[in-house]
Amino acid sequence: MIYQLRPATSRDLGFARELTCQNMLPYYIKYELPWLDEAFDVAWAGRENWLIVQDDVPVGYVSLSRDARALYIRELHLCEAFRGQGGGSWAIDQVLAMARAERRPALRLTVFKNNPAQALYRRMGLEVVGEDECFLRMQREVDASRR
Repeated sequence: MIYQLRPATSRDLGFARELTCQNMLPYYIKYELPWLDEAFDVAWAGRENWLIVQDDVPVGYVSLSRDARALYIRELHLCEAFRGQGGGSWAIDQVLAMARAERRPALRLTVFKNNPAQALYRRMGLEVVGEDECFLRMQREVDASRR
């Protein structure tokens, strides 16, 4: 499969919101957390968002934020039909390349404890560095000398 990243626009908000709700609602229900479209929309507006596309068709997206300590994956979602085909690994590789280019010390993300995506994150070198009732905080040190 050949994937590309393209900057997301406000026109992509509906796709991203629906995909995230579809993928995450079972976790929100399990942990008794409210899903709020408005909260998603506010978060989307404050992040750097990239669509994962195949032949110009959106198959997922990744949402990023930064601070001096790390590049953060805030959301990473693929449409169900495209899971298990290397797109998640590919997207994380792209984000790691961004972190290296920006000389960020680490790549970080948070994942629900019962989300099977954590196996992907572990394969990609992220390790659990903390947890709370619902989430695991994961991190990978970024070697800026690798390009």
